[in-house]
Amino acid sequence: MAAAIAMASLTACQRAGEPKEVASGRAVFMANCASCHNTNPNLAGSLGPPIAGSSRELVKARVLHASYPPGYKPKRNTHLMQPMPWLAPKIDDLTAFLDYAAAHYKK
Repeated sequence: MAAAIAMASLTACQRAGEPKEVASGRAVFMANCASCHNTNPNLAGSLGPPIAGSSRELVKARVLHASYPPGYKPKRNTHLMQPMPWLAPKIDDLTAFLDYAAAHYKK
């Protein structure tokens, strides 16, 4: 737990030229998502697929309900992800970070 808090505080720092929502979303991602998806959301993780650039609709469905939006075809046919309803206030920040990562992180 202490490691997660330390990682979140380190990653919450806003980088030059980066909107505050992206910094906040990065902190949320590193503390809650990176262990399964990879610290670089463009790359596959140990359990989760690449998720950089995911739509807000998909992020909200997956994070809050562990479901998919209507008509969405999953990248993997697993059901490992659990709902994280405490992240509801951070969905926009998380989506901002995933959009930023799609454009600015190496693939």
